[in-house]
Amino acid sequence: MSDTRTGEPAEPTDSDPRRWWGLMVIALAQLMVVLDSTIVNIALPSAQRDLGMSDGNRQWVITAYTLAFGGLLLLGGRIADLFGRKRTFVVGLTGFAAASAVGGAATTPGMLFGARALQGVFAAVLAPSAMSLLSTTFTVPRERAKAFGVYGALAGSGSAIGLIVGGVLTEYLNWRWCLYVNVPIAVVAVLGALTLLRDRPGHTGARLDLPGVLLGCGGLVTLVHGFSEAEPRGWTDPLVLTLFAAAVLLLAAFVAWQKRAPVPLLPLHIIRDRTRAGCFLTIMLAVVGMFGLFLFMTYYFQVVLGYSPVRTGLAFLPLTAAIVVGSTQISARLLHHLPPRLLMVPGMLLSCGGLLLLTRLTVHSAYATEILPALLLMGLGMGLTYMPVFSTATSGVAPRDSGVTSATVNTSQQVGGSIGTALLNTVATTSSTSYIAAHLAGSAQRGEIVRQGTVHGYTVAIWLAAGILLLAGLVAALMVTAKAPKHGTPAKTPPPVPEAVAEGT
Repeated sequence: MSDTRTGEPAEPTDSDPRRWWGLMVIALAQLMVVLDSTIVNIALPSAQRDLGMSDGNRQWVITAYTLAFGGLLLLGGRIADLFGRKRTFVVGLTGFAAASAVGGAATTPGMLFGARALQGVFAAVLAPSAMSLLSTTFTVPRERAKAFGVYGALAGSGSAIGLIVGGVLTEYLNWRWCLYVNVPIAVVAVLGALTLLRDRPGHTGARLDLPGVLLGCGGLVTLVHGFSEAEPRGWTDPLVLTLFAAAVLLLAAFVAWQKRAPVPLLPLHIIRDRTRAGCFLTIMLAVVGMFGLFLFMTYYFQVVLGYSPVRTGLAFLPLTAAIVVGSTQISARLLHHLPPRLLMVPGMLLSCGGLLLLTRLTVHSAYATEILPALLLMGLGMGLTYMPVFSTATSGVAPRDSGVTSATVNTSQQVGGSIGTALLNTVATTSSTSYIAAHLAGSAQRGEIVRQGTVHGYTVAIWLAAGILLLAGLVAALMVTAKAPKHGTPAKTPPPVPEAVAEGT
């Protein structure tokens, strides 16, 4: 059956009784992609020893994944729109599993780096197709809120889950299982996708915007690479400055080309929408703060407090639970009654409050009384924010643009993560060095001074992260002007575009 307004095959409707099982398949795939950004972190020291990686090269285990993933998301989103979301979802799952198996079997550093890059390539195909399948399957506000509540919970807590799983697998098996674990998950998800998910065919007759791919993806890869190099080299290093300048030029050229491209990779009306642009910016800033929390608390638990990898992962469990509660039990229940910003703004304020509590960290802070309350506040705030951002950013988008819109949300997260890692780590390192230099002279307690300096650097960076979350709340308050969706009314889509225009013929 076709949509009489557009001539396109009709979108899946909320009458499909299998849609909730389909949600579990989508959620499983999304969890795999998100947790893979952190699951390898705890395993990295073991992998470095096993494969003989140098200290200078070990970062590529992380960077190879983030570069490919963050840089190719727009392309992955448009491929989903052109060739069908379900098809690209299955291809992404299969490729991700194969790359994970190769990485787990790696015998050289180069083999592991290549496998991680390949994981990023297929993740860039998988993530946008997963979110766009969710967006087009659930259109009635109440059910859409529940579905995106689950999705938001996984997106917000996936990194923490990755730390937990990575710690358990590394301590009780070995680092290779941090990659092998993706294979059975992907197999289950592929079987579920083939039997449970529905989707219209893609626009296979449409052309891919190759100049847009080269300019847009090239600019994003260069930008993410610049942030990754800023961490070890410093912000004024010639390579870092060159990468940032090249990224600005490429992305400016990309925007100029999108204005006149017959079939643009990223239709500019997607980011011109005030509410949608506000969602993109809010999630990018929120992830900066989230990455700051994971980055510093992981080191604080292991280096300062002496936790084992498993205990470190379990210390994040209350944060994960709070994100799930905030997303599925609060946001999902309130989104169809309240405008999205009335969830996002309090969410950012709660998360900011959690970070402000962590600015009081010392080398002897007690977990139960000084750290746990901060993690719970941070988790609840992120749960309140993530779910309405994802739902609102992808609402009201024409089916032919759902993949690239989902990709833009994911790109905002990736860029936010890159900024957070580079910026906050630089601030922490600089502050620690200054503190140690000022207090070490004439002191006999070198070890204690170093620990105090390390924690001082973390707290300074956390102050900055808290300020960034306040800015995220301000952006949400001023830019996200969407109203609460009416109960039982499907999400609106834009007026139909003539077939010739949509196909670029």
